[in-house]
Amino acid sequence: MTVASPSAAPERQSARQALMAVLARAGKGELDAILDQLAPIPAVQDLRAPEIGLVMLRGRIGGDGAAFNLGEATVSRAAIRLEGGAPGFSYRLGRSPASARVAAVIDALWQDEARRAAVEAALVPLRARLAEGAATVRAETAATKVDFFTLVRGED
Repeated sequence: MTVASPSAAPERQSARQALMAVLARAGKGELDAILDQLAPIPAVQDLRAPEIGLVMLRGRIGGDGAAFNLGEATVSRAAIRLEGGAPGFSYRLGRSPASARVAAVIDALWQDEARRAAVEAALVPLRARLAEGAATVRAETAATKVDFFTLVRGED
C-alpha cells in the first residue's frame, strides 16, 4: 500500500469525506456492483463486527436557534481492515450491517493509492445518479418558491 505525503493530507481528507458521503447514500445493489467491479478483494478482517445502533438527531429552528433533540435514527456501522492494507469504516442510515461492511471495504480499497483510480472509476455512475437526484430535488423545491412583494397603491 502506498501512503500519501503529509502535505496532501487536507485534500485527501476532503476527498475521503466525499467518498464516505457517497457510500452512505448508495443502495445495497449499487455497493455490491461496485465491489464486484473491484475484484479480486484481499482478505477482510473485522476490527469490530458490523452492528446496528441508534443516533440522536439534533436540530435548530431557523438554523440559529437553541439546539433540541429531534428524535433517533437507526444506523449500521462497520470497521474492517484489509489484509496488508488500510482500515475501512462506514456508517449508514438503516438496518443493513452487510451494506455497511461492503461500504467499509470500498473505503479501505480507496485508501490504497494503487487501487484508488479503479475505485473512483467504479463510483462514476453512482455519483452521477446522486447528482441527478439532487438536481431534481432542487428543481422541485424551486418550483414551490413564493415571492412576496408589496405594491404601492398610488394613494398619497
